[in-house]
Amino acid sequence: MTRICNRLAVVTALAGAAFAVGTGATLGVSSASAVTAPTVRLERTDAGKILTDRSGFTLYMFTRDRRDQDRCASVSGCLGAWPALTTRSRPVAGAGVRSSLLGTIKLHGDVRQVTYAGHPLYTDEADFGPGSTLNVGQSEYGGRWYAVNAAGQQTN
Repeated sequence: MTRICNRLAVVTALAGAAFAVGTGATLGVSSASAVTAPTVRLERTDAGKILTDRSGFTLYMFTRDRRDQDRCASVSGCLGAWPALTTRSRPVAGAGVRSSLLGTIKLHGDVRQVTYAGHPLYTDEADFGPGSTLNVGQSEYGGRWYAVNAAGQQTN
């Protein structure tokens, strides 16, 4: 039930963000899609040192995925709840992140999903802000969602 409430709150916030954009106002809303190369960073959180996007939002792996293969995209509603970290250029490793483990896979068109150690990376639209780890270990869409550490392994 908490997950549904979190998602409803996020949808409400996104509707407000859309209104703000339409009126010229600005909000600090994070987006999983980036026009420029995303920086994957290593941040200390309640779940330990984990990968985050350039805004500090937790990056997740999905246990149904296979190496360099996004399975979330084939499940209705999955990418809406767990947006893929995407790029149109090469991802950039921040301090503590091994650039040799960063890669991309084709998602659709010329949009590429960022991977780390072969794991496609996602954000969680229900995360309330940078460093949020409330949904680590969440079971949804037929698998579990875990944060990723610098070695490319799941964290609990």
